Amino acid sequence: MTMTTDTVPLPLSKRLKVETESVHEALDKRIMSADPFADRERYGRFVAVQYLFHRDIDALYEQPALAALLPDLADRRRLPLIAFDLADLGLAVPEAGAAPAFGAGADIPTALGWLYVAEGSNLGAAFLFKAAAALGLDENSGARHLAGHPEGRARHWRSFTAALDAAALSPAEQARARAGAEAAFLRVRGLVEDHLARA
Repeated sequence: MTMTTDTVPLPLSKRLKVETESVHEALDKRIMSADPFADRERYGRFVAVQYLFHRDIDALYEQPALAALLPDLADRRRLPLIAFDLADLGLAVPEAGAAPAFGAGADIPTALGWLYVAEGSNLGAAFLFKAAAALGLDENSGARHLAGHPEGRARHWRSFTAALDAAALSPAEQARARAGAEAAFLRVRGLVEDHLARA
C-alpha cells in the first residue's frame, strides 16, 4: 500500500524516511554510544565500518541501469576516499570475511534502498566531520569521506532524492526499496557491533 499525506502519495524518499525511522534512529544512537570520536584509534574503527559498508555497495556505482536513474551516481562513490582515510590513519583495509552484498547484477529497487542509506549518511555527516576535525583530521587527511560535496550537502542530497523520486517504481518495487534500506541500516548495525562497539 502506498503511504499518503491526505490523498497525495508520498514520494519514495519521504516514504523511506518515515518507514525506516526507528531502525535509523537506533543505529545513530548505537554509533554514538560507541564513542567513535574519542580518539584516533576508535575513529579508525569507525572508518573500517564505513569501508566495509561501502565495499558492499561499490559495484552499484558502475551499473548502467542505476546510472540511468541516478545520472551522477559514479561521482557519489566513496570507497576510494575511505581507503585513503584508512591509509592516512596508518590502517590496513579491513578483512571483509564475506563477499560484498552486491555484485555485477542487482535488483534495482533493492539497490536504490541501499543507496538511499549511503547518501543519507553523507547528508548527516556534517556533525561527524566536525568531530573528526577535533582529532586533527579534515578533507585532505583522514576524513575525506566525511567532507561535504562542493555544491553543498543539502543540494547534493536534493539532487539524489529528486532522481530517486522520479524513478517509476511499482508498489511492489517500492516495498523492495524499503526492504533494501532496512537491510542496509541493519548491515551497518552489524558492522558497528563487530568493529566498533566491541572495542
